[in-house]
Amino acid sequence: MIVRPQQHWFIRLFVWHGSVLQKIYSRLLLNIALSISVIFFLPWYETLGIKLTIAPFSILGVAIAIFLGFRNSACYARFNEARTLWGQLAITQRAFLREAKSLLGENKSQIRALVKLQVAFCHALRLTLRKRPVEETLKNYLTADELQWVTKSHAPCNRILLLMGDWLADKRKQGGISDVVWSSLNHHLNDLSAVAGGCERIAGTPVPFAYTLILHRTVYLFCIMLPFALVTDLHYMTPFLSVFVSYTFISLDTLAEELEEPFGTEDNDLPLDAICNAIERDLQDMDESEQLPEKLRPNRYYRLS
Repeated sequence: MIVRPQQHWFIRLFVWHGSVLQKIYSRLLLNIALSISVIFFLPWYETLGIKLTIAPFSILGVAIAIFLGFRNSACYARFNEARTLWGQLAITQRAFLREAKSLLGENKSQIRALVKLQVAFCHALRLTLRKRPVEETLKNYLTADELQWVTKSHAPCNRILLLMGDWLADKRKQGGISDVVWSSLNHHLNDLSAVAGGCERIAGTPVPFAYTLILHRTVYLFCIMLPFALVTDLHYMTPFLSVFVSYTFISLDTLAEELEEPFGTEDNDLPLDAICNAIERDLQDMDESEQLPEKLRPNRYYRLS
């Protein structure tokens, strides 16, 4: 995710990193080349007796803009829900540790074991959503037996939830917590499971492909045919107006593709590394750890992973 401070409006016109321009500039160059070719072949084009007017493109452009707006709204809703779920994850983790620490605070080793399981859950969820291996990261938080048991599952997050459930059940059997308190703490585990399920639902259910495809095809056909409608009236100004309209439509289409998958590593995706880092720092701080992990900050391009 790009985390950029407020800038002067003129400077922002030339921002490169964080915009979709770096992904679509080659397509815009092709549009400019097509527009120049249309100008070059204009005399031959006029001899064909075919003349496209701007009127149908005006109507079609409005329709495309409306549907692109709907699609971007749907994709942003997915992005916003994903961010809400990860915010809920942070809240639940803190509440879970606070309640456990208030009851078992005198046993620091047990609390430290719970902290490691909580942090492992966050990283396992992050890596699972990004379809990356979890073993290398989780070995810093789990014992060898726990790591082997977790990694052999296709759903590592569920296995870690089972480990936290076992931890909670042991404290109940030892008489450290009452049934009422156990029910309250177990409710936090259910909330963690709901967060993981919500993220998996978003990751596994994209926007219907046919809906995306028809907009994608319509946008590119519109941008290809637009210079033929503009050239008879605008002549040498055709490339300028054509690339401007193409930039608007293609950038909206590309941005929707990025927002549709909010758990990825694109510039406009959620900074899951930074969120996990913040959760780990909070939990370690609540456990009064002497060494907190270093806080992740944006790089030179204002990008937060």
